[in-house]
Amino acid sequence: MTEAGPTPPAVETRGLERIYRIKPRPVTALAGVDVRVEPGEFFGLLGPNGAGKTTLIKILTTLLLPTSGSARVFGFDVVSETKQIRRIMNMVAGGEQSGYGILTTREQLWMFSQFYGLGTREGWRRVDELVELVGLTEQREQRVSTLSTGQRQKLNVARGLLNDPWILFLDEPTLGLDVGAARAVRELMTAWRAAVPGRTILLTTHYMAEADELCERIAIVDRGRILAIGTPAELKRRVQRESIFRLEVDRLAAGARALAPLPGVVSAVPASEADTGREAAGRGTVAITLVLRDDAALGGVVGALGELGARIVALRKSEPTLEDVFVELVGRGFEDEAEGDGARPPMPGAEPAAPGPSHTTHPHEPGEPSDEPLAT
Repeated sequence: MTEAGPTPPAVETRGLERIYRIKPRPVTALAGVDVRVEPGEFFGLLGPNGAGKTTLIKILTTLLLPTSGSARVFGFDVVSETKQIRRIMNMVAGGEQSGYGILTTREQLWMFSQFYGLGTREGWRRVDELVELVGLTEQREQRVSTLSTGQRQKLNVARGLLNDPWILFLDEPTLGLDVGAARAVRELMTAWRAAVPGRTILLTTHYMAEADELCERIAIVDRGRILAIGTPAELKRRVQRESIFRLEVDRLAAGARALAPLPGVVSAVPASEADTGREAAGRGTVAITLVLRDDAALGGVVGALGELGARIVALRKSEPTLEDVFVELVGRGFEDEAEGDGARPPMPGAEPAAPGPSHTTHPHEPGEPSDEPLAT
């Protein structure tokens, strides 16, 4: 698909709700989700297991029907225009099985190229192009059953790119991979976007470093709700109320006490052993955790140290992480979450989104997926 993508948002949901009607009580996996992803954007859904990320992906890829609300992919409705959506998207999931083990890498991709309706010449061209892109040239005639876990996931990525999708959905694509294999998959995504500008990626992950590295904007998701949306830097600024520095100096007899009274200094305390203090002591220097009202106060501290005859050995600003943002928003960390997407009820006190002009209630049985195959 080589023509320019359409102008509507790549993804737009309004009041999207998904309720699993299970015993002993229904579980709300999505509770009034409003999100907009622009064409060409690398957008991330970041949240713990059970946050609702996979449920949202399944709805957007037409594998699961919403209970109510609306969702569109490049202007096409996920309920009534599934064929149009499936022609312009693809999906890669972590832990995905790689088809038929008796086939070789090239044969496997060729089979999927036929599912996607590519002609013979175009199919083989895409197969060989993608085998090279994902770094499986040496394994191109190797049986899939003999590939390593990381190589199989590279093959899954190649399969997801066969139809040259306008939008690629990545659902925890590095789940279960070792560090090297996960890095290779992330590099593939970057390489694909560079090779085909304007394509959109929607990534779900619970790996904060992964979201921080790859995504231009991130939605933090918890218990079926979008808590915040922004660039990684914007989200971190929500919790960066003061400037924190790790400072290491020598020839400062008074230590941290000498800095505490300075203008703009909120606190100056010896760094803990876990935070460079022990290493500094071994070098005969003093490690200080310095909290300032803002970055501008640092100049006064540096000047004062010079007047005291102290020398700065090391200076590092401590930046908040996306986990800090999550903890700030919900009061707990990712490690407190249970396994299983959509496995918990909504947040205490949360009310279901009320139907409105853009909040369509679908009369079908919730959970009933479309019976049309993904490959068209």
